Amino acid sequence: MRYRPLSGGSDRTIVVPMENALLVQAVKPEKLTADPAAVVTLLADLDGLTANRSTFLDGADGAPPHFHTRASELFFVLDGTLQVLLDQDVVTLERGDLLVVPPRVPHAFGAPRGADADVLFVFTPGMGRFDYYRLLDRVQRGLADPAEIRASQDRYDNHYVDSPVWAAAR
Repeated sequence: MRYRPLSGGSDRTIVVPMENALLVQAVKPEKLTADPAAVVTLLADLDGLTANRSTFLDGADGAPPHFHTRASELFFVLDGTLQVLLDQDVVTLERGDLLVVPPRVPHAFGAPRGADADVLFVFTPGMGRFDYYRLLDRVQRGLADPAEIRASQDRYDNHYVDSPVWAAAR
């Protein structure tokens, strides 16, 4: 396997394999900003995984209750606090916490009142979810019909459910 050096932000050199590697530089990713209280930065959308970084301001909602039939969803809290519905329980994740939600487990998330959250999300396997995030952004901007979200549930493996537990917590 061949390697090539990539210059890091310091005097060290980062070595990354040329094959099967992905580098997303901080200044290059697409940001979805229709809701300034919940900004989504698109990082990777491959067959094996989809990754995004989302920032939520004080009390901002992320995704409503839903589940995935094929993908596991990983949450890693980079900073702040994230409130998460996990099946029938609401848990609080703090900076450095990791949560992996397996397929078919209902979940939802958002920043609790009084706190912001900066979270890395990774789905595996990936399945071209960036267009789903772009659809959500267009709906928030009034450029697409909200009915398109429900119509896309199977395509993006994002199935919405009702959760009285989540409604009471938010």
